[in-house]
Amino acid sequence: MALSKNRIKYIHSLELKKNRKADKVFLAEGPKLVGDLLGHFPCCFLVATSEWLSQNHHLPLTDVTEVSEEELSRASLLKTPQQVLAVFKQPEDETDASVIGRSLCLALDDVQDPGNLGTIIRLADWFGIEHIFCSPNTVDAYNPKTVQATMGGIARVKLHYTPLPALIGSLTDIPVYGTFLDGENIYGQPLSENGLIVMGNEGNGIGEEVRQLINRKLYIPNYPADRETSESLNVAIATAVVCAEFRRQAASL
Repeated sequence: MALSKNRIKYIHSLELKKNRKADKVFLAEGPKLVGDLLGHFPCCFLVATSEWLSQNHHLPLTDVTEVSEEELSRASLLKTPQQVLAVFKQPEDETDASVIGRSLCLALDDVQDPGNLGTIIRLADWFGIEHIFCSPNTVDAYNPKTVQATMGGIARVKLHYTPLPALIGSLTDIPVYGTFLDGENIYGQPLSENGLIVMGNEGNGIGEEVRQLINRKLYIPNYPADRETSESLNVAIATAVVCAEFRRQAASL
């Protein structure tokens, strides 16, 4: 079956959040990413070259279209198409704040860049953080650029979109961490194995309403302390530094 113009148009339409939201779907491209997501999310349809299909011929899918490289390039949103693309169903979001009391979780306050969010999801996957709570204004986790940047991490990390002030306000006797220029040096602070780590917007950091609810303020020091340096770290890089220190301390207990 040839790839129809309507299907190509539909694939391209998934660049827009309103279209992804309407059908509760998302697009993934490339052998590694699609391979990681198959089995984790219901697959609506898959488009692939004969080469990819010959290596994956036991797929339990009913809607598969074999295409040439040229046809794939017309459908793909990538500059360099990669053998296969698929449209998956988004999971149902069931926000359960109780996980924060028994595990380490992330919260993102209005992170705007799709690449940053995708990298943070990938980092969470690496460091065994299974839940990320996002403010409603945080970029959509199912943006194609975000999905690509997760490198498959989105299969194992659950995303929850919820107002952060209400979420944090509902927590009782649970540490809520955030990074600030006036915080305590992260390398000198005891860090818990459970709780919430809040990371802020690329330009403005953590918003004032959320800031007031944070009970553990941390600072990532530059080195050496008296050296002139950049104003701040990229939010994804800062997340990596913070998560690494949490896990280092947990491993040394």
